[in-house]
Amino acid sequence: MSAVTTTTTTTTTTATTSSAAPPVTDGAPRVRRPRRALTPGRRLPAARLTGPFLLLALWAAASAAGQLDPGAIPAPWTVLRTAGHLWTDGTLPTDVATSLRRAAYGFSLGLAAGVLLALASGLSRTGEALIDGTVNLNRAIPTLGLIPLFILWLGIGETFKIAIIAIVVYIPIYLNTHAALSGIDSRFVELAEVQDLSRWAFIRRIVVPGALPGFFVGLRLGVTGSWLGLVVLEQINATSGLGYMMFQAQNYGQTDVILVGLLIYGIFGLVSDSVVRLVERRVLSWRRTLSS
Repeated sequence: MSAVTTTTTTTTTTATTSSAAPPVTDGAPRVRRPRRALTPGRRLPAARLTGPFLLLALWAAASAAGQLDPGAIPAPWTVLRTAGHLWTDGTLPTDVATSLRRAAYGFSLGLAAGVLLALASGLSRTGEALIDGTVNLNRAIPTLGLIPLFILWLGIGETFKIAIIAIVVYIPIYLNTHAALSGIDSRFVELAEVQDLSRWAFIRRIVVPGALPGFFVGLRLGVTGSWLGLVVLEQINATSGLGYMMFQAQNYGQTDVILVGLLIYGIFGLVSDSVVRLVERRVLSWRRTLSS
């Protein structure tokens, strides 16, 4: 009886010890490593201004150290002084207002054309057959190469400038919006058919939310393109505008005036792109993306 009791106690002790021991793999206990964060991290306010300010600081430092030829690249304070003089004598406000008006007209026309053509092409096979190939053919032709033809058609006034800007704007808006429409999951379309949604409800609930991400990408490219086209167009038979001001400065060797125009174009481009980004984050706040 005593032997049986001893054997039972030994067996119980052995089982308890075996169940309490940690699992052993290859002779060593497994150590759990901390999880690494793969996201970019928290968004910093005004972080995109770091690069431009750093470039400005390097420019100022190189100018102060005498590493830059003042005749080729004037110092930042020289450019600011020139901008102040141009603003005081009324030249710069007039040129800025003219450029903004041209860019606004051309951008509005291009935005409307790009969205309407993308919807017509993305929601209809007939529209796609008629529109998509034509737009891609237009995209393959250099837009600035159309300037001589548009001058013959529309004259050398404001109309041809606005038309060229509209073409520069509508192409990226159309391409990105059409790509977003084509990429909508077919299961959402089937769900809309099962729910017996009307055409308008289908566009409002399925098409618009699905196309908005691509549309905003095209919008950012279109905004930038309007300024790129404007700087060239304002040097062709213009009497006002930032491009005209820069062209006149080139004839007289005024590098500081040219840099004033370039900086204003850059500021306009950066501000307009930031506004589109802000609107995009507000409109698409329901998305959980890597950026957010």
